[in-house]
Amino acid sequence: MEILDKSLNFIEQIVTEDLASGKHQEVISRFPPEPNGYLHIGHAKSICLNFGLPQKFGGRCNLRFDDTNPEKEEMEYINSIKEDIKWLGFDWGDHIYYASDYFDQLYDWAVLLIKDGKSYVEDLTAEQIREYRGTLTEPGKESPYRNRTIEENLDLFTRMKNGEFKDGDRVLRAKIDMASPNLNMRDPVLYRIKHAHHPRTANKWCIYPMYDFTHGQSDALEHITHSICTLEFEDHRPLYEWFLNNLPVPSKPRQIEFARLNLSYTVMSKRMLLRLVQEKVVDGWDDPRMPTIAGIRRRGYTPEAIKAFADRIGVNRMFSTIDFALLEHFLRDDLNKKALRVMAVLDPVKLIIDNYPDNQEEMVEADNNPEDENSGTRQIAFSKELYIERNDFMEFAPKDFFRLSIDKEVRLKHAYFVKCTHIVKDDTGTITEIHCTYDPNTRSGNSTDGRKVKGTLHWVSVKHAKEAEVRLYDHLFAQENPYDVAEGKDWIETVNPNSLVKIKAYIEPSLTEAKPSVPYQFLRNAYFCVDSKYSTPSNPVFNRIITLKDTWAKLQKK
Repeated sequence: MEILDKSLNFIEQIVTEDLASGKHQEVISRFPPEPNGYLHIGHAKSICLNFGLPQKFGGRCNLRFDDTNPEKEEMEYINSIKEDIKWLGFDWGDHIYYASDYFDQLYDWAVLLIKDGKSYVEDLTAEQIREYRGTLTEPGKESPYRNRTIEENLDLFTRMKNGEFKDGDRVLRAKIDMASPNLNMRDPVLYRIKHAHHPRTANKWCIYPMYDFTHGQSDALEHITHSICTLEFEDHRPLYEWFLNNLPVPSKPRQIEFARLNLSYTVMSKRMLLRLVQEKVVDGWDDPRMPTIAGIRRRGYTPEAIKAFADRIGVNRMFSTIDFALLEHFLRDDLNKKALRVMAVLDPVKLIIDNYPDNQEEMVEADNNPEDENSGTRQIAFSKELYIERNDFMEFAPKDFFRLSIDKEVRLKHAYFVKCTHIVKDDTGTITEIHCTYDPNTRSGNSTDGRKVKGTLHWVSVKHAKEAEVRLYDHLFAQENPYDVAEGKDWIETVNPNSLVKIKAYIEPSLTEAKPSVPYQFLRNAYFCVDSKYSTPSNPVFNRIITLKDTWAKLQKK
């Protein structure tokens, strides 16, 4: 008996067996989003899985839009989904399809089920259908319309198609088993009437197939070998297979379910995300606090970090919630390798070097990224007056405070040693100026006499600095599980009021030309990127991608 590679997840093991047995010659998977909203990071895991399988084993992945509900579908969503997939680094090539491509064939198959006595037109209301379906412990009861003649069903279904009835008047149901322990098998609805304009088929149809009737047959028409779904579709699999076994489909795909991604401090429901957008809790689907792919892309996340995260959490069948800090760990790891190091002061106080010549300016050399020897260096202007971070100075400092205080010496990054002599305060007692002297023999941060200092501060030249808006993002929700609210409370009340803080900061002049796709580490602060939506060269806006502190990595060391 062949022993499977334990490094493979359970889906990869199935694929390996199917290829080894000759059941399939290649892997054909599909990613089937419904264009009724923006994709989120849970979809990113599914994208990585569905596109990753053919990359690993040979084959292709189809992109297929499940456009069976015209009232909720928009071209905006279709275009955003395409952009998200490409941003993650995947390509469907020529294999882009729509469920609406198969509407004619699906209709013909629905007629075939009627002719075979396996479906019927239902006159009960939606509420009555639910009542007749029964419960998990009680069987359903048959509809009084279940035993209509084939001729009557064909006539009514044709009239449904021709637009003779109003929305909700009738549906087409499969005739399976009202006593089945699986509620999905209790005569499920196949078609409903919707007099709605479709983005692709316009007004050709006023009846539309349900997802369960569309999905498996679409897979079969595209010769999908492995149809990967999340676990909520496990109970739908018998119905998926019933359709394949009762229709003359050209192939028999296999549905396999895996556990969906759940993250702490966020929600993964399109309905809930849509509410956040509609109630303007966030700035649209691409708000950097949203878990949408568009949102995290605007925030500054990288596709490499998302794919590394997806690979790390793996594929299994157990429900779990992943700590958001794990995602942040992979993001920091990637940003550390590629982010350019720059200086920006977020809470400025003026530092004046009294013994530096008044009108003198000089350029100091700074490395762009010590983690990347090919990143090169840049020149930064240095002058008499600088901005430093307010919390980098303490008037009465304890012994373990290694930054600046009176009579203490520190290094200015890429520049000189400075020593504080005195400070100036305003009428409220707030420090407005820190006065220092510098040692001209310590250029580039090295003293000629060999003395050492423990503290190194970042800075920007007052004369050369540019003002920027900096947006400090945090978790959108204040509690780890936003769904866990007391009875009578609304989950939206758990939104973190401090999830976005806007401040004015001073940045290096070069950052006015920063590109949205380029990440930066503001030295000693956090990772940032240009906001692709609002930033301009004259009014730069930077988003905090993530802080420098890695909580997940530290937890693993305990």
